[in-house]
Amino acid sequence: MAHSDSDPPLLNHYGTLLCHSTQWDEPQTRVTMEECQLPLIDLCDLGSDDEMVRRACAAAVCKASSEWGFFQVVNHGISSQLVDKMRSEQVKLFRAPFETKATSGLLNNSYRWGSPRATCPNQFSWSEAFHVPLTKVSDEACYGDFKSLREVMTCFAAAMSELSRLLAGILTENLGHWKQASISNICDEKTCFLRLNHYPACPISPEIFGLVPHTDSDFLTILCQDQVGGLQLMKDSKWVTVKPNKDALIVNIGDLFQAWSNDVYKSVEHKVVSNATTDRYSIAYFLCPSFDSLIESFVKPSIYRRFTFREYREQVQEDVRKTGYKVGLPRFLLKGSEDLTTTTTESNTRLYIPSITAKS
Repeated sequence: MAHSDSDPPLLNHYGTLLCHSTQWDEPQTRVTMEECQLPLIDLCDLGSDDEMVRRACAAAVCKASSEWGFFQVVNHGISSQLVDKMRSEQVKLFRAPFETKATSGLLNNSYRWGSPRATCPNQFSWSEAFHVPLTKVSDEACYGDFKSLREVMTCFAAAMSELSRLLAGILTENLGHWKQASISNICDEKTCFLRLNHYPACPISPEIFGLVPHTDSDFLTILCQDQVGGLQLMKDSKWVTVKPNKDALIVNIGDLFQAWSNDVYKSVEHKVVSNATTDRYSIAYFLCPSFDSLIESFVKPSIYRRFTFREYREQVQEDVRKTGYKVGLPRFLLKGSEDLTTTTTESNTRLYIPSITAKS
């Protein structure tokens, strides 16, 4: 299979893995998955003069976070012009020669591709990415020859950051007013990330993931994707495909919000499936706390033991090293809390509707 010099050597690197796996012994066909329409929330309502409209919008955010763990937002404050400019610069970046991306230290030397620890095809991601700390987004030294990317990416990151804090504020207020201040205290640009993703076309097998099934190890993630599609999530114990919406951003709850909310909000497993003929691009913003931030449930009895973000990341990385898979929150369940997860979740889904003041 021919590749341009911009593509990472995914097939070459994993040739032995793919060629010797029984997973490819029989011809594969691409399975058509059920397509879902995520809850769609118009954030324009947060600026309404009618308090009931504002409260209803905030309640919709909390309800979707509890029932789906995923939702879409429109009128989110990030202009289509900025999104288009960011996408154009992103495509230009990924079309650079592979050697340039891999060896020139671009974007804080954050380039990554494939799955280096994969030992079997179902641990393998057919993709490449730049995972950039927010503190480096405005650093001119990080951009090399891609000078035009800096201004656009700085504006885009700032807009995504503002949106993430708006949504986090709604979700934390729903858990009780005392949580409101702490989200801004533990999450700032030193701890958050912007990830530029590229999923090259992969015609060799429908079984290869663009990104392996996982949950996100953060408070929440905001995703800006193109119209190619491929994002799937677990809903009612089955995989469903998310239909792209050109006007919407996708928001999903991360592991830390699930633990913090004592399972009121759901961190849902999701993945990206590869596309046989078309490249896919997306940009994700990750709202993360400082490494030493303490994560604990806001009500008792608590389902999870207290842990720091550093401890959580280290445990995830250790599990991936040993098994090839992330285990995540089940590692932090308190003894006996397995029986509490259902009853606690059911009792906590009666959502408090926060009082939201109109946006200026």
